[in-house]
Amino acid sequence: MLIAVDNPIFTVNMYLCAMSVRPIIPIKDFDYSLPNDRIAFTPAPNRDESKLIIWNNTIIAEDQYKNIATHIPANTILVFNNSKVIAARILFNKQESNQQVAVQSSIQKENSNSSIEIFCLEPTIEYCPVQIAMQSNIKVQWVCLVGGAKKWKEQFLTKTLLYQGQEIIFKAEKIDQTEGKFIIEFSWNNSNMIFSQLLSLAGLIPLPPYIQRKATDQDKDRYQTTYAIEEGSVAAPTAGLHFSKAVFDSLLIKNIQSQFVTLHVGAGTFMPVKSETIDQHIMHAEFMDVQKSMIEYLLNTKEKIIAVGTTSLRTLESLYWLGIKIIKNEEIKTSELHLTQWEASDNIDIKISKEEALIALLNWMQLHELDQLITTTQLIITPGYPFKICNGLVTNFHQPKSTLLLIIAAIVGDEWKNIYQFALDNDYRFLSYGDGCLFWINQ
Repeated sequence: MLIAVDNPIFTVNMYLCAMSVRPIIPIKDFDYSLPNDRIAFTPAPNRDESKLIIWNNTIIAEDQYKNIATHIPANTILVFNNSKVIAARILFNKQESNQQVAVQSSIQKENSNSSIEIFCLEPTIEYCPVQIAMQSNIKVQWVCLVGGAKKWKEQFLTKTLLYQGQEIIFKAEKIDQTEGKFIIEFSWNNSNMIFSQLLSLAGLIPLPPYIQRKATDQDKDRYQTTYAIEEGSVAAPTAGLHFSKAVFDSLLIKNIQSQFVTLHVGAGTFMPVKSETIDQHIMHAEFMDVQKSMIEYLLNTKEKIIAVGTTSLRTLESLYWLGIKIIKNEEIKTSELHLTQWEASDNIDIKISKEEALIALLNWMQLHELDQLITTTQLIITPGYPFKICNGLVTNFHQPKSTLLLIIAAIVGDEWKNIYQFALDNDYRFLSYGDGCLFWINQ
């Protein structure tokens, strides 16, 4: 049965007349000096011992993640991104292309003179969503970056992998090239193996470019959240790296609920803003996957919602704007329901509640017999953004001139400069393996 709503905004067009207010914000205003020794190149000895700033209009406390439950009221809801980082870097050694690689082997030897590196960014449209690509057998196509592409003269790059005593011939072939990226077709000679298994054999964990070292066996564990399930990210949702089993136990004792959404983090998350103003920046699209039951939960709860990580926050906020898109066009097809970069800014004055937007989304899903919403979002959050679902954010410290730093400024305004300077002055560690903040959002 569809959910009935008596509010006239579903039928009165004047409520849907919004003025476009795309922000013309100089990105230089979001620069700061980040010394190399403040970047965390390795994780803390224990996940939950990273430091934590608690901010609510001002810095009200300093602590560690292991005590985060003491700073959150009972019955609050924490929403985590359960995407799992895939071993997206694949090295093909031209001189030793037939070398066997055992399952138990440690990190592959990198040789810049003889190796070609393929970095899997996202599957091609024929293999989307990403779950299809990860479950493919025999072959699959991905959009990739290729390091050492000029050395790739032959039709195939080949690796011989060893799995449970069987030799697997793993091949890569260039299909097309556009705008510095390649369409690569991977193929293998064992139909009982799926692509995710091949990546676990042949691939390496893709550490962020600012972690200037080779990946180690430790990174296989620590550059992954303890609750990661859905394979597809090429970068970790790093705010969640600090949450250990002990932290989850402390949340449960206080009746702080844990809920999960999925947003597969793309390499674009590290893309610097190169334009002078943010309105000229092209935001990367990322796959999101949210269960219908989760949307119903968000609709019915009256409790405060804290997003753990900017990826969780963007996913939750995208749900509202997808609901708005349906309200504006009830006949929208499943292939058309995705969120582009400026749809929130273009509709910022719309007077539609969170409940009404989520009801529209749920009714649309029921109409199309969907139990989960799989789509893409390019939502960009900048200062002036009106948060619709989230009441708080747990997040790390972000790079200068990044869209992630703009999210922080959307919450705290220019106070971000004082917060970041405080962290720099007090030996906080920055970026993926670093310390973080709990921000309360004033709505």
